[in-house]
Amino acid sequence: MDWHGLMRRGLRDLGLCPRDFWALTPIELLVMLGMEEAPVPLTRARLHELDRRYGNVTKGQTDGKCG
Repeated sequence: MDWHGLMRRGLRDLGLCPRDFWALTPIELLVMLGMEEAPVPLTRARLHELDRRYGNVTKGQTDGKCG
């Protein structure tokens, strides 16, 4: 999470004092900034979910491309 960028936006753009900034949950801050529909970060859990869904190509398999 880009705390430096979020702090800059919260303190400067929203005019929050540091105490109020740190009292917010991350989702509350994102909603206030209009970023609640931002792409979900690639967490370890999300990576495992994608791996289970799509798997890895093992040695000897092809991806369907010629050559």
